[in-house]
Amino acid sequence: MKCKITLQERLKDLRVAHNLNLEELAKLTGISKSALGNYENDDYKEINHGNLVILAQFYNVSTDYLLCLTENKKHPNTDLINLHLSDDMIDLLLSGSINNRLLCEIATHDKFKELMADMEIFVDGVATKCFNDINDYLEDVRTEIIGQNPYVKEDIPLKTLSATQIREEDFFCHITHKTWDTILKDIRKNHEHDIDSIPDNDDKILSVQKVRQIIVSSGNNIDKFIEVFCNSLGIKYKKVSENEKEVFRKLLKKSPTIKNSDINFRKRKK
Repeated sequence: MKCKITLQERLKDLRVAHNLNLEELAKLTGISKSALGNYENDDYKEINHGNLVILAQFYNVSTDYLLCLTENKKHPNTDLINLHLSDDMIDLLLSGSINNRLLCEIATHDKFKELMADMEIFVDGVATKCFNDINDYLEDVRTEIIGQNPYVKEDIPLKTLSATQIREEDFFCHITHKTWDTILKDIRKNHEHDIDSIPDNDDKILSVQKVRQIIVSSGNNIDKFIEVFCNSLGIKYKKVSENEKEVFRKLLKKSPTIKNSDINFRKRKK
């Protein structure tokens, strides 16, 4: 997923989150459908100030949120002291070296509180005495049996008593790993159809599997592929001429990888 978001993306995300199409939003806000469509266009830069205020009021967010000056819809002026963040944490969040939006999604996942509770129990050693008591009891029973029967050390019940002793770190690593799995898989699923989830600085060629996933979403197959490829290289698709697209189509048809991918590059009938 992307670290940063644009005004255009934010407006579209809010509209989609409210389950509205452009026509419905136009009726509710009094802003024309064409203007709303332009506002969500990546190449459109100027938005009427009055309409910006109307949209902010309609979505119940601040204009700063729409303008991407803050990530906060409800708490624009929260005092840092109330968040109990260390200087190191603030420096990390401001550094741009991590994806703050992804971090927020992880922390607001339903399972994150459970993960934190398990981590706190382990770090603070809350359950250490319980583990030690259980293991000591099992070892005492095992030692007593061996003392009475010194020749049955390889007996299955004895080995079972030994195997059932629980290492605290193994137990908590196991359960926290399962919770992490759930959180990460859920977030990945939420973004599986996001074209923009590809990192801006990713210089790797798009895999055929990823391209197929993008192409089947909507639009003309071959033109959709060209658009995604151009965007990944920072080329504005709308400025690519029809002649340049035709050259691209001819090159793609020569690729054995594309031919074997089951992707249909024929133009769809309108």
